[in-house]
Amino acid sequence: MKQKKFGVIPSGLRLERILKSPNYKNNSFQNLTSTEVMRKGASYIQMIKDSFSKPPSVKPPRPLPSVETDLKKLDDENPIIVWFGHSSYLIKSKGFTILVDPVLQGHASPVSFFGKPFAGSDVYDVVNLPAIDLVLLTHDHYDHLHYETIKQLASSVKYFCTSLGVGAHLEHWGVAPEKITEFDWWETKRITPEVELTAVPARHFSGRSFVRGKSLWSAFVLNLQGHKLFLGGDSGYENHFKQIGEKFGPFDIALLECGQYGKDWPYIHMLPEQTALAAKELNAKILMPVHWAKFELAFHPWDDSIKRVVKMAVEINQSITTPMIGEPVVLNSSYPNKTWWTSI
Repeated sequence: MKQKKFGVIPSGLRLERILKSPNYKNNSFQNLTSTEVMRKGASYIQMIKDSFSKPPSVKPPRPLPSVETDLKKLDDENPIIVWFGHSSYLIKSKGFTILVDPVLQGHASPVSFFGKPFAGSDVYDVVNLPAIDLVLLTHDHYDHLHYETIKQLASSVKYFCTSLGVGAHLEHWGVAPEKITEFDWWETKRITPEVELTAVPARHFSGRSFVRGKSLWSAFVLNLQGHKLFLGGDSGYENHFKQIGEKFGPFDIALLECGQYGKDWPYIHMLPEQTALAAKELNAKILMPVHWAKFELAFHPWDDSIKRVVKMAVEINQSITTPMIGEPVVLNSSYPNKTWWTSI
């Protein structure tokens, strides 16, 4: 637990700011509504047993396909998004480049026996990236905040933006404190004259060790050169999506979690049908499902989430894009929608 990858608990000035947050009560950050990480009656012992006896369907039977895109030569006249699997993706627009929750070439855990990426999903690494202006980190879980990736980016990236308290990990790993901006919910900060971020509530939790709730978890509203994007991070379903849609919508695109749900944790991750509903409530022109196709962190079939969210999107008339890893999505131009997972 003393290894650097586990991070640190906020202290000093960071802790002072946390203690002033209206979202920090009883020595922990709180969700807007009462939220148990595990449902009442769930058996931790049974969950551990299930973790060691997952059905074969949690992994794809063959390597995942991907598109080899030269990230350093992207045509970014319109905002372009390139997904790297799970919740990691790059956004580039008119010379400004953002990297969200990067877990590149590594496990979604601090140990080698859990969180191994699917074959074919780990095709992009830091060396493939263009110069990054801003790294955005929604919260501190291992499948969103990756020690090895951050270490490689620490010296070259201009800005690190994240939720309140997560900056303690970054500083511990060598990111200069003056590069780090932390957000409480509903805080808005202009990063450049044409790039503005607002942190908004999500329904989740935080923690990289046995201690939870010492840093915040957020989604972000990104105003990017006249375009509006919703970057969802991790969140269970609740009425905050409707509130955010009413306050900030409509959105040109919403990138929302779609995967890693389970019957024992129904409040902290959405079911696929709820993902489609959340996009509708956000008033998003396009839904792009993420948080799938890279890690087996739950017990459902690896492609269950994408099948179900596409079906629901059709039923409620929600436009959706389903790119392969590495396949560009271009706002106002190109929204890949092939059912590529059916050929695996």
